[in-house]
Amino acid sequence: MKILQLCKKFPFPAKDGESLAILNLSKALASQGAEISMLAMNTIRHQVAIDKKADELKHYKTIEALSIDNRIKVQDAFFNLFSRKSYHISRFIDPSFEAELISCLKKNTYDIIQLETLYLCPYIAAIRKYSSAKIALRTHNVEFEIWDRIVQNTPFGIKKWYLAYLSKKLKRFELSQMKSFDILVPITERDRKRFSQLGYHGSDITIPVGIDSAKYKPAWDNLKEPLHLAFIGSLDWMPNVEGLTWFLKHVWPDFYKKFPQITLNIAGRNTPQWLLESKIEGIKIHGEVPDARAFINDYPIMVVPLLSGGGMRVKIVEGMALGRVIITTNLGLEGIQASHGEEVLIADTPYEFVKSFESLMSEISASEVGKNARQLIEQRFDNAQLGKELLSAYEQLIKTSV
Repeated sequence: MKILQLCKKFPFPAKDGESLAILNLSKALASQGAEISMLAMNTIRHQVAIDKKADELKHYKTIEALSIDNRIKVQDAFFNLFSRKSYHISRFIDPSFEAELISCLKKNTYDIIQLETLYLCPYIAAIRKYSSAKIALRTHNVEFEIWDRIVQNTPFGIKKWYLAYLSKKLKRFELSQMKSFDILVPITERDRKRFSQLGYHGSDITIPVGIDSAKYKPAWDNLKEPLHLAFIGSLDWMPNVEGLTWFLKHVWPDFYKKFPQITLNIAGRNTPQWLLESKIEGIKIHGEVPDARAFINDYPIMVVPLLSGGGMRVKIVEGMALGRVIITTNLGLEGIQASHGEEVLIADTPYEFVKSFESLMSEISASEVGKNARQLIEQRFDNAQLGKELLSAYEQLIKTSV
């Protein structure tokens, strides 16, 4: 089977959840015998030096990446106020990318065109015109819900109004695409059901983010006191910044009073200047780290205070694979069927975050939670098995449409 994967960002090096999700699934499909090619945007915001010979990319037959400037521009954002088009989506519409896509479709015959996220849907018309391939939409989230949640957490004012306006137009676009593709591939079962409620009634299959757990070697020895904390995530993504800011303001002061021997280690790409210059007691800012996996493994506890966003948090899957104790919100745990006190600790309020940590000092064993977490990932998030399931769904889709 020949599959063309379209990406709105180049997924390597895989330092964030979206990139890991894209890269890992492509490896899973290739491991089952599929021929995978990639056409990606190399946006200025996430610009990377393309190394097509990197070991992590060798499973691709071909790789094409176009430099795209989709930065937010004040003038464009202003004029979008007078348009029905979604500004979120229009930033990813680029004539040169469409021309390259058409060139690929004319030169090659594909069985499946896999769109990584809603933002590639504007290119469906070109795909239909120049290819008979089936179109799969891999949804990493219900996109408009991310922004609805951000709006809910934003104080009243012009910013809240503007974000609500953008979210409304994004929702309109997302709903308009429900009949434009052939199969929906959500990352969580919750999202699959939500799309059904929103009007999607076509073929679908839930494929979570898989990993090769053999490549994750837990540092079991450091699951002992002092149980230092770690936070890692892209700090140019609004839900991460929102959650971390809330944690520092509402959780950390009381936490540090009770546990002054504990440090919170914060790492993330594009760390904002205000955080780099902060003088909060007990906080250590690492900025962007060269090896996210090693950073996570260095600290026994990983906090994920997510208040908005959606889909599945890949960093939580990685942390669990490394046997770390994850303390996160119910929202952060979407797509991961783990239980409080067994594989993870769940906290939605400042009080619950502190109590969850206190429980590790008394009735709950950090080592047991870490080992349970690792076992769950091995059983439910095996990358090769997920690739096999998706490829089977693609084969069935093609078979029934002949």
